[in-house]
Amino acid sequence: MPSDSALRIVWIYPDLLSTYGDQGNVLVLEQRAQRRGIPTETYHVRSADPVPEGGDVYLIGGGEDRPQILAAQRLRRDGGLHRAVARGAALLAVCAGYQIMGTTFGGEEGQPVEGLGILDIASSRGPARAVGELVAEVDVALNLPTLTGFENHMGVTHLGPGVKALSKTVVGVGNGDGFEGCYAGHVVGTYLHGPALARNPALADLLLSWRVGELPPLDDSRYEALRQERLAAVLPA
Repeated sequence: MPSDSALRIVWIYPDLLSTYGDQGNVLVLEQRAQRRGIPTETYHVRSADPVPEGGDVYLIGGGEDRPQILAAQRLRRDGGLHRAVARGAALLAVCAGYQIMGTTFGGEEGQPVEGLGILDIASSRGPARAVGELVAEVDVALNLPTLTGFENHMGVTHLGPGVKALSKTVVGVGNGDGFEGCYAGHVVGTYLHGPALARNPALADLLLSWRVGELPPLDDSRYEALRQERLAAVLPA
């Protein structure tokens, strides 16, 4: 990316999918880029608007069943997110947004609903709602510290061969099989709220680095102290 151009952050469908503080992911990306002198431009794309193809980092959050179904239908028709990912844009999809990225997910009555097929996953209704703190150890290939957040969902997600598990659960349910989230290329899906990037700034930096290259370090000692306090409160003794 040319040094004089802004990092373009695209927040998808805040009118449909924006629960549990997920819009905080946008604010964290803006802040961590700007602290490094990287200018940002943020686009809040409502569900009646086309998804721009020229963004750098795309974010989509969680939501209830009906808004999730509407979001999937509109994103399939629009096609802008597919084209952005195909050209290398980074994407963080959380909870309902994560499920939408797969081939199918569970609808209001548990019926299968067609997803976007951006990730090789399939989601369905689980036996019970997963609610509470979530702690997971990240795939070593990503070189990230332990993830912390909270989950509130009924879904179970099955990973196909086209993706890798983002992390292995230590506390919580995640995908329902001992793992949490997944990733492929520059796309990350997760059940982590919190918001995820506020509780895991290294994950925010990973998304940024996929678009701008190696990043200079920041003094995160204050945030890391809070992270460790949270981890100590929920991890088994």
